[in-house]
Amino acid sequence: MSGLTAHGFFRAIVQTRGNLALQAYGEFCGMKGKATSFDIAYLAGVSQSTVSRALRDSPAVNQETKDKIFAIAKQLNYKVDKNASNLRKQCSGTLALLLFEDPTVDDSQINPFFLSMLGSITRACTKRGHDLLISFQQLSNDWHADYEDSKKADGIILLGYGDYIDYEEKLQQLLAQQTHFVCWGAQVEGHPEFTIRSNNREGGRQAATHLLELGYRSFAFIGIASDHAPEFFERYQGYIDVLAEHGIRPQDVPQFDAISTEQAGYSATQQLFAAGHRPRAIFTASDLIAIGVIRAVQAAGLRVPEDVAVVGFDDIPMASFCTPPLTTIQQNTTLAGEMLVVNLLKLIAQESISQTEIEPKMIVRRSCGSTQVTSTS
Repeated sequence: MSGLTAHGFFRAIVQTRGNLALQAYGEFCGMKGKATSFDIAYLAGVSQSTVSRALRDSPAVNQETKDKIFAIAKQLNYKVDKNASNLRKQCSGTLALLLFEDPTVDDSQINPFFLSMLGSITRACTKRGHDLLISFQQLSNDWHADYEDSKKADGIILLGYGDYIDYEEKLQQLLAQQTHFVCWGAQVEGHPEFTIRSNNREGGRQAATHLLELGYRSFAFIGIASDHAPEFFERYQGYIDVLAEHGIRPQDVPQFDAISTEQAGYSATQQLFAAGHRPRAIFTASDLIAIGVIRAVQAAGLRVPEDVAVVGFDDIPMASFCTPPLTTIQQNTTLAGEMLVVNLLKLIAQESISQTEIEPKMIVRRSCGSTQVTSTS
């Protein structure tokens, strides 16, 4: 090979012999170490930066060149060095998911509503080439120092918050530190782009409208209705708005506080009955509360829905398996998980965000007394 390097020789025959020559070059690379992006660039007749852009599927590289580069990379068994790539981009390639501990009947301390969202978040990260670091969050922890500032994660997804009055202070610290984060639920003051949320008020309106259409005229609400739980409060406000439009005054709709557990729903319903109230329909701030309400109604010797109709909010899996199956307002957890990841990556890349709110959907089962069941799943 006088006057021709080994690289030059392989490049020359690749252009005429195609895959067999690429295979031979791959074996040559194996003798000298694994193939590099420079090898791909040499064989493709492009710059190394073009190879890097093509392998990231950048629109700056035309499809014909991409196809050529991908074919050569495959033949050479080229693997992207993720650590080196992330180091160059000054990022970890990892997102942190922090779950707030919730009271549960088992030891998981995870609200069942978030379990299906967790799967969606994981798939969305994988689809976009990111790892996911999952941990419980504590209000006492210094989140930005533990994750983004220490380069363990490029941004944070927050699920759950307990008492929002306490939680809001922590969000303000994240804002002050310019931490990249998104959260599910209550809106971050002054920064709606940092939150993915359901249209909770609309969900409350749907519940009230449906119950009124079924002929009910005596109502109650079980769930916190204050700034300590903004999502619950919005559901209550939507519910009350529609009832008021039909001449039912807010003071005529008893409301009893309950956090999102079956036991809290059960206890609040006992308090409701002990106070002398006998509503024909109860709307609850969550499905877990609703399941507790159903049990309390049945324990009082009453029937659901014949004596008391019950409607929940969330559409967790167990909603369709309780007795009777629970009518509820569905939050799309699959879409929510996808949007949390997409919007966080946009914030990290300093791109604009167009969608932050998800519309709820009424799921009719037997607990409301309707004969027109639209979902039994």
